[in-house]
Amino acid sequence: MVTEHATAPAASAASEPDQNSRVCYFKGGYVALGEARIPIMTHAFLYGTAVFEGIRAYWNPDEKQLYALRVKEHIVRLRNSSKIMLMAELPSVAEFTEIVLQVLRRNEFQEDAYCRPSVYKSTEAIGVKLHGLTHDFYVLAIPMGDYIDTEKGISTGTVSWRRTSDVSMPSRSKITGSYVNPAFSKTEAMLNGFEEAIVLTAEGHVAEGSAENLFMVRDGVLITPAVSEDILEGITRAGIIEIAAHLGIPVKERQIDRSELYIADEVFLCGTGAQVSPVASVDHRAVGDGRVGPLSKQISKTYFDAVRGRLPEFRHWVTPVYTGE
Repeated sequence: MVTEHATAPAASAASEPDQNSRVCYFKGGYVALGEARIPIMTHAFLYGTAVFEGIRAYWNPDEKQLYALRVKEHIVRLRNSSKIMLMAELPSVAEFTEIVLQVLRRNEFQEDAYCRPSVYKSTEAIGVKLHGLTHDFYVLAIPMGDYIDTEKGISTGTVSWRRTSDVSMPSRSKITGSYVNPAFSKTEAMLNGFEEAIVLTAEGHVAEGSAENLFMVRDGVLITPAVSEDILEGITRAGIIEIAAHLGIPVKERQIDRSELYIADEVFLCGTGAQVSPVASVDHRAVGDGRVGPLSKQISKTYFDAVRGRLPEFRHWVTPVYTGE
């Protein structure tokens, strides 16, 4: 039986639970992750007809508190993605948010964690379509540290695969089937000796990383592709723009050419998984002097303080998971 916990759990010498015993929300209840299974005929499994979000939660050891990051914004985007995929009947933002917090709470995390809510086509049928199908949703959570290097800077390379255009696949939605495109990009980059991909639009402009938004710095200005450039409307991206305003750093949204990255003063990627990840090189060319630049450092420090609830100016970003007695 799963019990509800309002306060932070006491530290235990017991071994960490295995993944299958962690608590998730599935088919209307809180169950062990190992019990949450779908049939292989499920439409979402056959055709990638599902949408998802990735929500970080950060442990603050001084406060013994787990802070869930931008939960409402993620749920709003999840509901928008679901609407695009003809899956509009869902719990309210408040109800969905509470389920996310309950999953985190019931897992008793005392470390950074990652939560994934997903809405999926649950009809068991062969046939490529979106209409006339049932849908359901689940929420799971697992421990997660850094996704990619956030300290020394990473090597990146542009790839031959192009970012899927919104006229082919909705770029602003996190549709599971569309992530085959970044998988091709990431694999090409890594097999070519890079740590991450830089993906271009069909017109040859810079879009984003394989699964991260991109910023560059030129002459003290923070520049990022506009949301009309077939990029995800990133929640972390919006947060970086908010941090820049707080720090007095000017921001410009415009097209970026590939060669501009070669002469940029700084480049970094950002996203829920990547967090703020400075780029040390692009296509074997050092960005700046090849080290993490001053604005990237300043933005990164502010971001990591904000997500752990340490900055009053950004407390609206975070929701405490453990709410007291």
